Amino acid sequence: MSRPLALVTGASSGIGAAFARLLAPDHDLVLVARRADRLNRLAGELRTAGAETEVLAADLSTYDGIATVTTRLAAGDVRLLISNAGAGGYAPLVDVAPDEVDRLLTLNALAPVQLARAALPGMLAAGEGSVVTVASLLAFSAGRDNPHMPRRTLYAAAKATTVAFTRTLAGELTGTGVRALVVCPGIVATEWNGGSGRTVPSAMSPEDVAAAGLAGLRLGETVCVPGLEDQDVALKALLNGEAALMDGGGRKDLAARYR
Repeated sequence: MSRPLALVTGASSGIGAAFARLLAPDHDLVLVARRADRLNRLAGELRTAGAETEVLAADLSTYDGIATVTTRLAAGDVRLLISNAGAGGYAPLVDVAPDEVDRLLTLNALAPVQLARAALPGMLAAGEGSVVTVASLLAFSAGRDNPHMPRRTLYAAAKATTVAFTRTLAGELTGTGVRALVVCPGIVATEWNGGSGRTVPSAMSPEDVAAAGLAGLRLGETVCVPGLEDQDVALKALLNGEAALMDGGGRKDLAARYR
């Protein structure tokens, strides 16, 4: 029997590499990242585990890199897309150079949308497939005034975009056989952001994050928060808050405070 094909971005280390290793026993793989040397080492390991593995070096913070991956996805044979590549770029907005703003938003917000758009025609034609995006709990942090959190304006905005995109896409795909899931981890013990997560006692392992994402797919979830025990309660509260804003705010008359 043929094995389904998964494409994983940010696969050279951390969460992406963990996803690839977990998938290797029953998927063939396309590994995407900037560092071809690391991808080739991982590909050798995964081939030993029985996975046919293709290496695709691409920088998803550039339009050329996105085009490289969307061209591969346009072949229509990928049944699982995991958009994991990302960068923090933590700094006050005024300290981020304009070209760096574009680079970070391209990588963290635009690339997952463009890759999903390229993968969906093949999945929809087959009547099966999954789009997984990796966001962050910081997507929900805009209103939090916590001095221990990083300066995150761009990152939180990009990851909030990914959360909204994936949740809305999941509804759009209802009844097609294709699913969408966004994974929102907290701090993860990887080399990402200079490896700072490795010094945090509460940091989750990348293997656990990846395992939770794949379990979330099996459970039919749209949002996966790997460390959240009462996820259904929290997501219901989120939905209720959104409904209060949408239903209460969509009126003809001004709210009393503005009169």
